[in-house]
Amino acid sequence: MLKSGMPDDKSRLVYSTDKVIPRKENPAGKTHHATTHASQKRVSVRLERKGRGGKCVTLIDGLQISAKDLEILLKQFKTRLGTGGALKDNTLEIQGDHCDAIMGLLQDMEYKAKRSGG
Repeated sequence: MLKSGMPDDKSRLVYSTDKVIPRKENPAGKTHHATTHASQKRVSVRLERKGRGGKCVTLIDGLQISAKDLEILLKQFKTRLGTGGALKDNTLEIQGDHCDAIMGLLQDMEYKAKRSGG
C-alpha cells in the first residue's frame, strides 16, 4: 500500500484486509490477441416460433459487445422497428418477423450478419 491508502497500479486488491497481492506479468512474447474488431465476428439472425404460442420472434446472436452496449442496441432496434423486445443470455429478441430489416441495420453498422434457419 502507498501512504495515501490506495494500492499501486501493479497490484490488485483481492480482499478488504489491506493485503495486496501483486499482479502476474505476461511472459515475454505472449500477448492476448483479443483485439479483433467486433464487426469481424459473425452475427446470426434467425426467426423462431417454438415455445412462444405460435408468435414469431427474431433472435440476434453472436454480438461480441458488452451487456450495456447490447441494451443500447436493443433499444435502437425497438425504436426503429416500432416493436418490443428483450435481452436474454446475450441474445437480442425482437418481437415479430423483422429478419430482413435487422440484417440491413446490422450491415449498415458494418457487422457481417448472416441469416440462419429456414
